[in-house]
Amino acid sequence: MKKLAAALLTSVIALTAFSAQAGEIAVIVKTVNSTFWQNVQKGADAAMKAGGGSNTMTFQGPAAESAIADQVNMVENAVNRKVSGIVLAPSDPDALVPAVKKAWEARIPVIIVDSLLAKGSEQYYQSFLATDNKKAGELAAKALIDKVGKEGKIAVMSYVAGAGSEIGRVGGFTDYIKANSKLTIVGPFYSQSQMATALNQTTDVLAANSDLKGIFGANEPTAIGMGRALKQSGKAGKVVAIGFDGNQDLQEFVKDGTLSAIAVQGNSASRPCSSRSTRRRSKSLSIPVSSSSPRTISTSRKPRTFSTNLTPSGRASRMMRVRDPIPKGLRTIS
Repeated sequence: MKKLAAALLTSVIALTAFSAQAGEIAVIVKTVNSTFWQNVQKGADAAMKAGGGSNTMTFQGPAAESAIADQVNMVENAVNRKVSGIVLAPSDPDALVPAVKKAWEARIPVIIVDSLLAKGSEQYYQSFLATDNKKAGELAAKALIDKVGKEGKIAVMSYVAGAGSEIGRVGGFTDYIKANSKLTIVGPFYSQSQMATALNQTTDVLAANSDLKGIFGANEPTAIGMGRALKQSGKAGKVVAIGFDGNQDLQEFVKDGTLSAIAVQGNSASRPCSSRSTRRRSKSLSIPVSSSSPRTISTSRKPRTFSTNLTPSGRASRMMRVRDPIPKGLRTIS
């Protein structure tokens, strides 16, 4: 994910490279209270240092992914500050569209990461880069079926209903389960990406379903809460559990047998070009992304991980074009 952030930041820096004055790059993520997004910040910081120049970066996010209004305000404030570019991980596909449209009207380039905005808003942002969440969900489902078989009962512990990544990830998981087994699905339950909520929800699910064979935690805080509930209830190692994301807590859960596997949004993006080299390239800008197939790595008593793709939405090419932020009707950069 750090390389993903670096690629995005490099692109925005490149878009502002021809400006006579240095500007602010505003990075606005779903929440700052997550190891996943804290790693994104590290990647963004590294990109700024590697790029040189006199651009500055601000990094913001709400206290929780469910604080959608706070994220909208952050984008609108960035527009009012007349920033040079915005990197945004939208918590809600619909609520953020008006704010992103304001950025487009102000001729501020926006790059979307992790979750898509609602269909029809494509003209308001320059590019989109994210994990192939549908494929990641399918891989997690396949791993669960391999462990529990094709009959019985499993639970899905999700995070924020309607978030772009959640739709693809949990949708991919449940669709694969339905198409390839006779497993009954309990849930999904939504933690709002709060670990404590996920812990309580999982505790209740385990108590109410003594015959539960498997469980899936669809993002980092949810999977951590799920793992803690399994341990506290004495069900660790008895109920097959698959988590998502790979922070230290989740790796330890795999090592001690609480989780059978974790799906990791890996650093699989190709090395981003530096700001300096990008500036030498006339006006043709691209973000290298990985197009290799996801792979399953299984080892004994070591975290079993699924390496997920970083892919441009709707494109089969390895290169994702960064479109010109000039309003509709004028040509794109080529």
